Amino acid sequence: MALGFLRKDPNYRRMVIACFIQGVYLLELDRQDKRDERTGLAPQWWRHFMYRLSQTLVDERDGSIYGAVLEWDRRALLAGYAPFRPAGAPAAVVALRGTLLSGATFRRDVVDDLRFLAWDSLKGSVRFAGALAALRSAARRHGAGSVCVGGHSLGAGFALQVGKALAKEGVLVECHVFNPPSVSLATSLRGFAETAGEVWGRVRSWLPYVGSAPAAAAAAAATPAAADAKEVTLEGAGTAKWLPHLYINTNDYICCYYTDAAAGTATVTARGGGGGGGGSGSSKAAGGDGGMGKPGLARMLTVSKGPTSFLDAHGLQQWWADDVELQVALNHSKLIDRQLRSLYAAQPASPQVSL
Repeated sequence: MALGFLRKDPNYRRMVIACFIQGVYLLELDRQDKRDERTGLAPQWWRHFMYRLSQTLVDERDGSIYGAVLEWDRRALLAGYAPFRPAGAPAAVVALRGTLLSGATFRRDVVDDLRFLAWDSLKGSVRFAGALAALRSAARRHGAGSVCVGGHSLGAGFALQVGKALAKEGVLVECHVFNPPSVSLATSLRGFAETAGEVWGRVRSWLPYVGSAPAAAAAAAATPAAADAKEVTLEGAGTAKWLPHLYINTNDYICCYYTDAAAGTATVTARGGGGGGGGSGSSKAAGGDGGMGKPGLARMLTVSKGPTSFLDAHGLQQWWADDVELQVALNHSKLIDRQLRSLYAAQPASPQVSL
């Protein structure tokens, strides 16, 4: 059960967190169908791994459940004749579900979907505040190193943004996001502006002022190569500490833009199985650090052979399968660079006061 956490097997970890998120989906469906704790479908998705439901995250506007805090169940541990929690197993996991297209929660889910589509941010949502408070509380109670946050689809967007918000406070928690949304109007406009800037830089480099050495030097500085050299990327940032684990199916057009590599970076890949005990090859490819990847690089897992239809490619069930074939990408994506740049941008030097 928990031996995968004990071995810090990244594939087993991926499967368990995906199961926890499925349990959150079922928590909301149990609520809608008026199933209690005895007849509910959700508990079986975490009890098997010796976790218990500590807190449900409820949207007070409609009473829907959008997340849960699951904690290590010491009573179940003692019943299994194991006196201690296995090393590497998180003490608490904050799991966040995505959009449910039926039932009473549909309206609030879609409002947050549209919020992200318009602004590339979920900070104005009531659910963002609730998830951030729950994650901060869990980190204070158990320590940031013993807490994970995970989400699927819209929930992955929340998990990524609340994890980043805590990282800005210096609290670094492990983050796993499945099929995170990558398409938004704000991102598209920002990408268009960056492309226009690159084109204008090339035009200026082609049309220098004749006989003007300073102008020619300025034009050369405006070329994309110089701009890329000055731009802060996650790989070049020595202070990079918080980086999420991304799980992407390239046939899912909602999250596929995360696979666009940042300019000038290479993609190093290695194939690995998804079984609980067959992940040693991919773990070594990721640096042998339990799946954290090379320092400064976000670890991205993509399905190499899996569902191809959109609904299946965006589904959560592919991520708890033990026979899925994954590709481990060790590059950092252009989208992750943009989203996390504010965390790792070089801080301005403090002015020195001469006495």
